[in-house]
Amino acid sequence: MRELTYLEAIREALAEEMARDPKVFVLGEDVGEYGGAFQITKGLYEKYGERRVLDTPISESAIVGISIGAALRGYRPVAEMQFGDFISCGFDQIVNQAATLRYRYGGRASLPLVIRAPSGGYVHGGLYHSQSTEAWFFTRPGLKVVFPATPADAKGLLKAAIRDDNPVIYFEHKYLYRRAKGPVPEGDFVVPLGQAAVRREGRDLTCVSYGACLSMALAAAETMAKEGVKVEVIDLRTLQPLDWETVLGSVRKTSKLCIAHEDSLGRGVGNQIAARVAQEAFDDLDGPVVRVGAADTHVPFSPPLEEFVLPSEAKILKALRELAAY
Repeated sequence: MRELTYLEAIREALAEEMARDPKVFVLGEDVGEYGGAFQITKGLYEKYGERRVLDTPISESAIVGISIGAALRGYRPVAEMQFGDFISCGFDQIVNQAATLRYRYGGRASLPLVIRAPSGGYVHGGLYHSQSTEAWFFTRPGLKVVFPATPADAKGLLKAAIRDDNPVIYFEHKYLYRRAKGPVPEGDFVVPLGQAAVRREGRDLTCVSYGACLSMALAAAETMAKEGVKVEVIDLRTLQPLDWETVLGSVRKTSKLCIAHEDSLGRGVGNQIAARVAQEAFDDLDGPVVRVGAADTHVPFSPPLEEFVLPSEAKILKALRELAAY
């Protein structure tokens, strides 16, 4: 297998799906000749032309609205939000139109739509370019939510999302674009939605994570192993539908759970995970469910303040040590 960056893997998935299915097209701000703000669509305009690589006005509501209409006509649009923060401008179309459509049509219509959302901090982008917004959509029926952490999953999950007949919000972490590099299978490599991956086997406690926090969790687990504690690390990959079987099975094996994500503690998906584990696996727990996340505030522009607000390997390691000692 080749070594690709997270960004290259996303680009390859788009190119392969556009070659496979002429109904697949991409649209967004500056995705054409310029190649997108992060150069993910670079080369697609030259290969597929302006009818399949559409530059749009700076209007996320228009981008989502156009995509919904195209999906209803049988196309498979892949819409890019230049920054995931501004997905809020298309929020009504996503949660009140796209998410409800199949229900409103009694299942007689499908909506094969993917919305790519560059997300997250650690890049000193300030409060308008650093948000983690996956929790906005995690609790909304009718939407699937994906957040890959590795280049291989970035490719495989995007291909699966494009082929899905439901609207999928595909979060991709900006910090990982050029920093995360790893083996990626060539050809038609698809990772099914809704399946978590056990990245590290363990017996003493479980750490559930996704996105940029996964590498921090794995590094913390490595340190814990040197201290005699075996941590099982689960990469959720798909947040909705969430692989509860894998999560609950691991908790029942280890009896302790730590949830690490970049979103804030007050609103993150970890709250729902903690609540369900407490409800369905309470008798299996030998300690409190511990959460590691960002502080309940905006992401600062200042690098030291951003570091203070966001989770880190050190913060996850501290939580794992405290939980192991409970």
